Amino acid sequence: MAGGFVSQTPGVRNYNYKLTPKVFVTCFIGAFGGLIFGYDLGISGGVTSMEPFLEEFFPYVHKKMKSAHENEYCRFDSQLLTLFTSSLYVAALISSLFASTITRVFGRKWSMFLGGFTFFIGSAFNGFAQNIAMLLIGRILLGFGVGFANQSVPVYLSEMAPPNLRGAFNNGFQVAIIFGIVVATIINYFTAQMKGNIGWRISLGLACVPAVMIMIGALILPDTPNSLIERGYSEEAKKMLQSIRGTDEVDEEFQDLIDASEESKQVKHPWRNILLPRYRPQLIMTCFIPFFQQLTGINVITFYAPVLFQTLGFGSKASLLSAMVTGIIELLCTFVSVFTVDRFGRRVLFLQGGIQMLISQIAIGAMIGVKFGVAGTGNIGKGDANLIVALICIYVAGFAWSWGPLGWLVPSEISPLEIRSAAQAINVSVNMFFTFLVAQLFLTMLCHMKFGLFFFFAFFVVIMTIFIYLMLPETKNVPIEEMNRVWKAHWFWGRFIPDEAVNMGAAEMQQKSV
Repeated sequence: MAGGFVSQTPGVRNYNYKLTPKVFVTCFIGAFGGLIFGYDLGISGGVTSMEPFLEEFFPYVHKKMKSAHENEYCRFDSQLLTLFTSSLYVAALISSLFASTITRVFGRKWSMFLGGFTFFIGSAFNGFAQNIAMLLIGRILLGFGVGFANQSVPVYLSEMAPPNLRGAFNNGFQVAIIFGIVVATIINYFTAQMKGNIGWRISLGLACVPAVMIMIGALILPDTPNSLIERGYSEEAKKMLQSIRGTDEVDEEFQDLIDASEESKQVKHPWRNILLPRYRPQLIMTCFIPFFQQLTGINVITFYAPVLFQTLGFGSKASLLSAMVTGIIELLCTFVSVFTVDRFGRRVLFLQGGIQMLISQIAIGAMIGVKFGVAGTGNIGKGDANLIVALICIYVAGFAWSWGPLGWLVPSEISPLEIRSAAQAINVSVNMFFTFLVAQLFLTMLCHMKFGLFFFFAFFVVIMTIFIYLMLPETKNVPIEEMNRVWKAHWFWGRFIPDEAVNMGAAEMQQKSV
C-alpha cells in the first residue's frame, strides 16, 4: 500500500490565529494579480474570431474562414495567427525567471506592481496597433506582466493566509483568472457587434483596466512576514504577523519563520540547491503539475472557444455567447474549490476532477468524430451542438474545481523559503512554456488530428490522475514551514528527506513542551 495517502501528518504544529479582516482584504486585493492573466486568456480567442481583426492583420485566414469548401478542422489553421496568441507566453516564461530574483530581493508586492505596469504598456500597443509588429510587441509586453504577476501572487497569498485556509485564499488567484476570462468574453460579445475596427481595439485596449487595478493594489498591500524577514525587517515582520493572525501570541510561528529565513540565507544559489536530492519532491511537483495542467486541454477551450465553436458550425455571435456561458460555468465552479479545498483536501479534488474531465473529453471527441468524420465535412444539428456545449461545460467544471486552482496552489505551498522563489519561477516557466506550445500548435493539431485531438488530451488526463494518486501527499492544513514532515511520511519521497530536516522541528517542540 502506498504510504503517501496520509491526510494527517504526525508532529505538525498548530499555530494560534484568527481570520482577521486585514488578512481577508489583503488576500482579496492580492488576488487581483490573476485578473490580467484571465483577461488576456479570454480576450485573445474572441478577437481572433472577429472578421474586422482578421481582415486587417490575417486576410489569408479570413478568406479560408469564408470559404464554403474548406475542411472544418482546418478553417483557422495559421501559424501567424496562433503566434499572436502564443507569443505572450514565451515572454511570460522568460520574465518569470527574472521575477524570481525581484520577488526575493524587493518583495512580492513590487514584483506584482511591475507586472501590472508592463501589462498596461502592452495593452496600449495592442489597442493602437497598426501592423502585426505592434501587435506582437504588445503581446510580448503583456507576457512580461503575466510572468511577474504569476510568479509573485500565488506566493504572496500562500504566505499571508492562515494554514487552515491557505487553499481557499490561494484559490482566489484562480477565481480572479476566471473572472477576468468571463469579463473578457462579455466584452468580446458586445464589441464584436460594432462595425469597423473599433470593436477589437476596445477589447484589446481595455486590458489596461486590470493592469491599473493590480498596480494600485500592489501599492497599498503590505509585505508578507516571510518577505520582511527575508529582507532583514524582523520587527516589522512580527508586527505584521500579529496583525494578520489577530493575536499577539505568534512567537512559535514567528520563530519558525526566522529559522526558515536563517536556513535560506545559507543557500547562496537557490537554482543550484533545488537540484539537490532533499528538494527532489518540490522539483518534480513544480515541473509536472504545471506540465499536466496545460495538457488537460483546458486552454484549447479558453484560448479558442469562439474559434472552436465556429468550427463546430456555430455563427460568430453564437460562438461568442457559448464561450461566455462556459466562462461563467468555470467561474461558478471555481468557488466549489474555494469552499472545499481545505475541508476535503487537494487529492480528492484532483482525482474527482480528473475522472470528470476524462469522461467528458471522450464524449466530445466521439460526437465530433461521428458528425464530421475524418474528412471534416458535414453539418451538426442544433440539438447535437447544444449537447457538445453541455459536455464542454461539464469538462470545464471538472477543471475549475481541480487542476485549475490546485495547479497554482500546490506548487506555491510545498517549497521551503530557501528555494521558494526558484521553485515558483520553475512552476510559472513550465506552465508558460506548455501554454505556448498548446496555443501555438492547437489549430494545426486540430487540422491534422481532427476529433482525435480530444482523445489525445484524454490520454494525458489518465496519466496525470494516476500521478496524483501515487505521488502527491495531502497538504491541507499543514503550515508551509512544516511541509517536510509531509514529504518524509510519503512512501516514495520520504527517502529523499534527511532526518534532520524533520527531527530538528520535533526537538524544538519537545523542548517547548517541557
